[in-house]
Amino acid sequence: MSNFGFLHLRLVNPYDVAFQNARSAVGAADVLANAEKFETVAEAVADCSLVVGTTAVGHRDLQHSLQRLEAGAPLIRRHLATGPCALLFGSEKFGLSNQDMSHCHWLMHIPTREEHFSMNLGQAVAVCLYELKRDADAPVNPGEGSPASSAEIERIHDVLLTALRASNYPKLNTSDSFDGAVRRLVRRLSLQTGDAEFLLGMLRQIVWKLKRNEQAES
Repeated sequence: MSNFGFLHLRLVNPYDVAFQNARSAVGAADVLANAEKFETVAEAVADCSLVVGTTAVGHRDLQHSLQRLEAGAPLIRRHLATGPCALLFGSEKFGLSNQDMSHCHWLMHIPTREEHFSMNLGQAVAVCLYELKRDADAPVNPGEGSPASSAEIERIHDVLLTALRASNYPKLNTSDSFDGAVRRLVRRLSLQTGDAEFLLGMLRQIVWKLKRNEQAES
């Protein structure tokens, strides 16, 4: 990260002994010394308006759109002109879980040969950051508006689930797969900040009305 000028490292639930030892090591890079620790992915990406997950693909049944690195990097650079972005990597052994991926807008992968598609985590990070930096001075058109942050998307997700419960939505369940499907649905709307607040207000009004009707009937 320091090689390519990316300075903000966030770790989700790292092994604390190794993490603290690495941070306090003599000569530790500023990136590592200033790294932030979070309990959940949602907390780590809350202020980001674009979250891109990385995957080796393999034989997984993905629920997101997938970009090759060379196509995804310009999209990330364009977004950085309007708001913060998180590039999300999973553990070297298991990668990102489906629940982790539900916090992503889309996924990106490094093209590799099919017989050996998995890469060392540090190497994968370096390749991705190099591609982001390689054409960093290219002009970008940032577009209009400010994309909704992950925290705003998460609030809409939570209130939408509350509305589904209050309405006795027949397919409602408490599984991680349903929760992730709702979150992915909201992310695919690509809401701007103002639209996110507008939608959140409408959903809250629906929840209030449903609960009021339920109290009147009881």
